[in-house]
Amino acid sequence: MAEKLTRYRAVEEPLPAQYRLWPLYGAGFENLGLNGEMIEVTLPEPGPDELLVRHDAVGICYSDIKVIRAGNNHPRIHRDISEQPVTLGHEVSLTIVKVGENLRDEFAVGQRYIVQADIYINGVSYAYGYEIQGGFSEYNIIDQRVLNGDGGSYLIPVQPETGFAEAALNEPWACVEAAYTPGYRNEWKTGGTLLVSGDGAGVTLGAAANWEPGRIVLDAADAEFAAAVQAWAEAQGIPIIEDDGETQFDDIVLLGNDPERIERTFPRLANGGIFAVISPRPIPRRVSLDIGRIHYDLLSLAGTDKSEVSAAYTPIRSQLRPGGRTWILGAAGPMGHMHLQRALEMDGKPGRIVATNLHEARMGPTRDKFAPMGEREGVELHFIARDQFDSDVAMDEELRKVTNGGFDDIVVMAPSTRVIEDAMPLLIENGVMNVFAGLPRGTMAAFDYNLVTAHGNRFVGTSGSSIEDLRHMLALVESDVLSTNGAVAAVAGLEAVPEGLRAVADGRFAGKVVIYPHIDDLPLTTLDELADTLPSVYAKLQDGRIWTREAEEELLRLKL
Repeated sequence: MAEKLTRYRAVEEPLPAQYRLWPLYGAGFENLGLNGEMIEVTLPEPGPDELLVRHDAVGICYSDIKVIRAGNNHPRIHRDISEQPVTLGHEVSLTIVKVGENLRDEFAVGQRYIVQADIYINGVSYAYGYEIQGGFSEYNIIDQRVLNGDGGSYLIPVQPETGFAEAALNEPWACVEAAYTPGYRNEWKTGGTLLVSGDGAGVTLGAAANWEPGRIVLDAADAEFAAAVQAWAEAQGIPIIEDDGETQFDDIVLLGNDPERIERTFPRLANGGIFAVISPRPIPRRVSLDIGRIHYDLLSLAGTDKSEVSAAYTPIRSQLRPGGRTWILGAAGPMGHMHLQRALEMDGKPGRIVATNLHEARMGPTRDKFAPMGEREGVELHFIARDQFDSDVAMDEELRKVTNGGFDDIVVMAPSTRVIEDAMPLLIENGVMNVFAGLPRGTMAAFDYNLVTAHGNRFVGTSGSSIEDLRHMLALVESDVLSTNGAVAAVAGLEAVPEGLRAVADGRFAGKVVIYPHIDDLPLTTLDELADTLPSVYAKLQDGRIWTREAEEELLRLKL
C-alpha cells in the first residue's frame, strides 16, 4: 500500500479513460449531480498550451453553499448552468499529470500547486470552482485563463512534503491572514481623490501639508481654513475641482460633529478608503453607517478630537497587540477556529484571549480543541457562551471582569449587527475592531463615533485574499509557522460531497470538511469517529483531535 501512495505522488499509475465529478445543474441540492449521482466523463487530453491536473484534496467552503442556493443568480455565475453546469470546489490542491507540448519547459508531471481562485481575464471574473471547473472532480484542464490571466499565473507551487489538505486549506487561511496584513495607509492616498467637507474653524493640516493627493473637492464653511487649503493646494500644484455629486473619494476628511453630514458623506467613500472625522467637540448621537461596506470594501474609520487633520491618520495597528487582550467574537465556527489558532501560534501573541459564541454546545468542542494549545503557548484562554448568562448585561460584566475592563482587539466573525454594536464599547483606548463577518453591503450599524475621535478606536474590515496573500500564507505553512491542518474537522471521499455540503450548510462542524477525490469508500467521517473506523489514522492525530500530515499519509496508504 505504501508503494501505491509513492506511485500516486509520482504520477506513475496509468491514467483512467474516464473520471468522476459532481456537476451542479441549478439552484438547490436536488440539482447537484445527475439524479443525485456523480457523473463520469472522458478524461481529456491537454492542448499544447494546457495542463491536465489531478485534484488531490479540496475543502468545502460556505461559498459553495451560496452557489447551490442561488444557482444562475449567483454573481460569479455567468451562464445558464442547466445547459452548462458548474463544478464547485475552489479550495483545492492539485498535481500535474500531463503537460501540453508548449509548456514542457515550464511545467513537469508530478509538480504540485494550489490555485488563487479569484481569476480575472480583462477584468472579468473566471473564478476556479465557479466559471472554471473546480475540485469536486478528480481531474481538470488548466488553460491560459489560469496560466496567463490579469494577475499572471494563478498557480502557486507547493513543496513535495506539504500535505494535500494542508495545501488546499491555504485558500481560506489566506483570507484570515490577510485580515492582519492589509497595510493601512497613514496619510492621504498619493494621487488619489480627496474630499474635505464641513466647518473647519480652527483646524490646520499639520503633517498633511506634506501629503500628495491627486485632486481635491473642498467644501469647508470656514473662510480662513478654506483659503489656507486653497493656497496650499495651489503651491503644491494640486487641482481643486467641483463636486459632481457622484465621485467616490479615496479619503474623506469630515470637519465637525454634524452626524447628518457624517451619514450623508460616508457613502461617497471609495473601496479601500479612509473616513476621517476631525471634531474637538463630541458627536451628539450615534451615526448609521454601512458596516457591510466596511467588510467587503476594506474601509477604515479614523478620526481625532484634535484640531489637526494629520492627527486622524495615526497608524492603524493590523496585528493583535502583543501581550494584550483579544476577543474572538463568534469563535466556534471554522473561521473563528482559524483566527483563534492564529492568535495562539503566531509570534507577538496576545496574553489573554476570550473566545465567545452563542451556545455552550458549540463552545465545548472549541474549548477541548484549543485549551491544550493555550496552555502550551502560555496564553490565558477564556471560553464563554451567551446561553450561560441570563442577560446581555451579565455577559458584558463577565467580559469586563476577565479582561480587567475591555479589549485591545475585537475580531468579529458573528454576522449580527446587534452583537457588533454591543461589542463596540468594550474596546479600550486605541483598540481596534476588525469586522471579518460577511454582513451584506447595505447593512447599517449604529456607531458611536466618539469612540474613534476621542478614544482612539479604529474600525476596519477585510474580505478575501490576493495571490500575494496566498503566497504569504503558504510560506508560513511550509516554514512551520502556522498549520492549516488545525482547521480540519472531517474527511471524506468524492462520493460524500453532497453530505459534506449539507453538513457545512447546517453548521454541523466547527472546522472544515476536506474531500479526497481519489479515495473510494470513505463516508463523511469526523476526526473523533476515526478512532473506531480507522484507528491507525486516528493514532496519528495531534492530541487526538488535530489533523496532521502523518494522519493524511496513513489515510491515503489505506484508502487509495
